Amino acid sequence: QVQLVESGGGLVQAGGSLRLSCAASGNTRSIWYMGWYRQAPRKQRELVAEIESTSATNYGDSVKGRFTISRDSAKSSVYLQMNSLKPEDTAVYYCRAKTAVPSAYDSWGQGTQVTVSS
Repeated sequence: QVQLVESGGGLVQAGGSLRLSCAASGNTRSIWYMGWYRQAPRKQRELVAEIESTSATNYGDSVKGRFTISRDSAKSSVYLQMNSLKPEDTAVYYCRAKTAVPSAYDSWGQGTQVTVSS
């Protein structure tokens, strides 16, 4: 099990950039997956970006070409660089991590608000 804390959210104008951070603690050595999800009011939570221990990445269609996910070598943190932000990117962004050893866990952070003004 790991604990996740997101940071870096805030208010930005359309076309601007933000960089979100997710700090993991606990059984970080067993993390094999980390990802970013977002949820806007009255909307379903959706995948933004994810990265596996192999460094393979996957992005939601709405953010491809604009957002980039990355992690540090120790898998203790994951980042989301968001460029060319649009008002429709406004949402609460959540960090997610999965572990496998010694037990399988699926952990979520508390979320950080991102608001993009037009």
